[in-house]
Amino acid sequence: MRIEPKGEQKTTELSVPNAKTARVDQLPQSEPSWFDQPARSEPARPQPAQPAQPAQPPRQEPRQRTEMLRVDQLQAQQPPRSPQPPRPEQRPEPPRAEPPRQEPPRQDPPKPLDLPVTGYDEEPEDRLTTDEPKKGRKSLVAVIGLLVVAALTGATVYAVKEFGGPEVIETKPPAAPAVVQPLVKAVTAGAPAPTPAGVQQAIAGPAGNSALGTVTGSVIDPANGTALWQQGDTTPATPASSLKVLTAAAALLSLEKTDQLSTKVVQGAEPGSVVIVGGGDPTISGVPGRSVYPGAATLDDLVNQVKQKGAVTKVQFDLSRYTGEALGPQWEQADIGGGSVAPIVPFMLDGGRVDQANVNGARTGSPAQAAADAFAQRIGAPGATVGTAPQGAQVLGEIKSAPIEQLVDNMMQISDNVLTEAIAREIAIKTGNEPSFAGGVKAVRDVLTKNGFDLTGATFVDGSGLSATNKIPAKLLTDVLSAAAKPTLDDARTAKLRPLLTALPVAGGSGTLAGRYTGNSANGKGWVRAKTGTLTGVNALAGVVVDVDGRVLVFAFMSASNRNPETEVRPALDVMAAALRGCGCS
Repeated sequence: MRIEPKGEQKTTELSVPNAKTARVDQLPQSEPSWFDQPARSEPARPQPAQPAQPAQPPRQEPRQRTEMLRVDQLQAQQPPRSPQPPRPEQRPEPPRAEPPRQEPPRQDPPKPLDLPVTGYDEEPEDRLTTDEPKKGRKSLVAVIGLLVVAALTGATVYAVKEFGGPEVIETKPPAAPAVVQPLVKAVTAGAPAPTPAGVQQAIAGPAGNSALGTVTGSVIDPANGTALWQQGDTTPATPASSLKVLTAAAALLSLEKTDQLSTKVVQGAEPGSVVIVGGGDPTISGVPGRSVYPGAATLDDLVNQVKQKGAVTKVQFDLSRYTGEALGPQWEQADIGGGSVAPIVPFMLDGGRVDQANVNGARTGSPAQAAADAFAQRIGAPGATVGTAPQGAQVLGEIKSAPIEQLVDNMMQISDNVLTEAIAREIAIKTGNEPSFAGGVKAVRDVLTKNGFDLTGATFVDGSGLSATNKIPAKLLTDVLSAAAKPTLDDARTAKLRPLLTALPVAGGSGTLAGRYTGNSANGKGWVRAKTGTLTGVNALAGVVVDVDGRVLVFAFMSASNRNPETEVRPALDVMAAALRGCGCS
């Protein structure tokens, strides 16, 4: 803003005759603002009749012509700096009288104001003068100074109250620490060790339940390898889905836990054509938010990636990753509609389920075709057909499954047969066997044998336990679980197998045991973790339990009975495991 002088106002000038001065807006940034200068007492002004004026301080050379200053220029002062002393080469000027100024139309001599003049050689006593005593610059400075002081005072009071005043300092003493009483305690090998006699006494009654029919089983203390209870433990019996313990162990021992199954779409042989290359991942989610597989990749993601590469007019799908039959030995077609299984192919959605979120819902008999058609529909192409991906074809899109360790956990929790067979084929590929039912079984056996497990008496034809012809001894199950449950890691197998324990369903809490452990077995709820197994006339339970002394025990129970599995056989097996929980059997 520019201030124009009114009629009675006079322009302000430096009262330094023949001295060099500078406009305030030309002063260096290092020079002090005249607002920051200390107040000085003014000497008596000279009268016209006096012959001479008081001596002036030495002036600095060279001199310059006085220049008029505007009020708006006075406000552009720079940060303060202490005045510099006179340089050695400067010569003091003898005092001289300063005659009164004759500057018409001004009537009164200007009144000086303190203002250091910088930018040139400085003179400490240079002052601004004003011609109007009542409306001088000092009044303006005083008002501004008061405003600044008031603002600073208010800011200081605010800062004191907000950031360090008495209200902040006055704090209450800390509350007393909470009393922690953990309900779950770490298990160690130092807990009292149970004895075979004590364990046998504890489960003799539950094992004699007639609802169980023929029972074989084994109980082992993994801390020392002691067999605590044995009943036909080396006799091969039908394991049903408890066979998944062996497939899961072989996967953890041979595959990297972070490995993922990859599904790709590549450029086809014809312009506008693409080929879906099945990578063995049966968990791809077809409908967002409706999946029984945590962390599953989505079909929509794959479609969107391919769409960005251009229009698609033809879709094919390549299933060459697997060989052999799509259904296992002794599998029944009724199991597809019943929700137990789907044909094992390397490309499908949601494990072949018709209702993606229903774990036990019906599955489709043509999962690869259904998945490829869903892809074609979403990308805007006609229905898909079987084809082969060209060698070295450009990849247009790729999605990956959850890591192997998570897939193993998922297959154990919900006892998913399709996912288990897919993992068995990945073990086969990793070990150089053909990716088929026979190749998967051979790979599982090879890995377990290589790691020191005795498979004598074990014969099985699939990896999931769906075939009724599978036979394994209970001791093989407890041997594998004992290796996973050892309290120390001196056994190289233990570290790799440890995730097997957390993959087991929790009694009354998760997976296939979520709705069990009520009534007579309720004391085992939360303490038993086990893999279930169910076929017609066959029930099994294999896992770990923590007894009341804090000792971890491993068990496997296998029952052949025609009694009602829901209301008699399974509850009887649950009571056997719960009896181990209540055992202070030392």
